[in-house]
Amino acid sequence: MTSRDDQASEGRQASASLSGKPAPGDDATPGTPGTGENVCPECRGTGKVGGNPCPHCSGSGKIVEGIGGG
Repeated sequence: MTSRDDQASEGRQASASLSGKPAPGDDATPGTPGTGENVCPECRGTGKVGGNPCPHCSGSGKIVEGIGGG
């Protein structure tokens, strides 16, 4: 069973990832070729640090990183 706060948080996380705006920890805008989603290293995918939204991933628990070789 999930609480209303959990459901609201999940909704915000989905909205943030669909907005197309980069979070502070993103290497690029979501959808940029050569990038992919990864778990946020600051909050370890929880979206929270100290009970507050993670400032690195904007509370989504995910960041966008460059992938591939060099």
